[in-house]
Amino acid sequence: LFPNKIATEQQSVVLVKRLLAISVSCITYMRGLFPESSYGTRYLDDLCLKILREDKSCLGSLQIVKWIQGCFDALEKQYVSFFHIFFNGTVTELYQFKFKYKKEVPQMDIISNQMNFVNGACGEEDIKQASRLLIRKLYLLMQNLGPLPNDITLTMKLLYYNDVTPNDYQPPGFKEDGSPGDLFFDGEPVNLRVGSVSTGFHLMKVRVTTEKKRMGTVESNLIQKNGPTEISHQGLDCDEEEGSTKISCLNLAFSQEEVTGPKKKRKVSEPEKLLLEGRK
Repeated sequence: LFPNKIATEQQSVVLVKRLLAISVSCITYMRGLFPESSYGTRYLDDLCLKILREDKSCLGSLQIVKWIQGCFDALEKQYVSFFHIFFNGTVTELYQFKFKYKKEVPQMDIISNQMNFVNGACGEEDIKQASRLLIRKLYLLMQNLGPLPNDITLTMKLLYYNDVTPNDYQPPGFKEDGSPGDLFFDGEPVNLRVGSVSTGFHLMKVRVTTEKKRMGTVESNLIQKNGPTEISHQGLDCDEEEGSTKISCLNLAFSQEEVTGPKKKRKVSEPEKLLLEGRK
């Protein structure tokens, strides 16, 4: 599943693309979007992974594969900052993949025989271990979330780094997003920071926002009794949004937390075609 070595930028982007494909496959499979025929089987140690494939008998899964390939194009060009997957017009569940690109040149530490970077050590085994942990956490979370409504529709959005992305750039299968920059969440949202992987060339973080009532199983199984914001043993941070309003507003560009000065409208893409409805 992972490159044998992660010592170059190209090897790093291969890893990040595979992590993204595995994660999206996990989400669609565990949330029951497509039939079994739309997935192939791979193994990560003892964990059985279901990987989306181009199933011509299921147009919905074909569209998802094309969207992922469009994101790959933006990743290779180092344009994309966020990749969002969410259900329904008023969001009922949101998956956020955040990407950063590092320009540091790796240096070999002869004594430890590891690749070191300006921002800290980044050994290949550490990278692979972080990748395994991220996938396991996501599978664990998907197994413990409550069911989605039956009438859900899935879509995606890509957000970009404006300073490097050409104004007219659109990855294959996407178009300029014409909707407002905010998403409205239907219910009381709970944020889960699933984890992150850093290779020295790329950083990928994964966050899930779901409706609080779907968290019942997760809370009882994973959250420590004496720490309502900690999910024990799994390294997941559970942060509840403040406020008691039924409709919460989620700003698409939550990376603005790292931006100073006046906010600039972020370039956003959406799929050219909506996903066909229908679940397995």
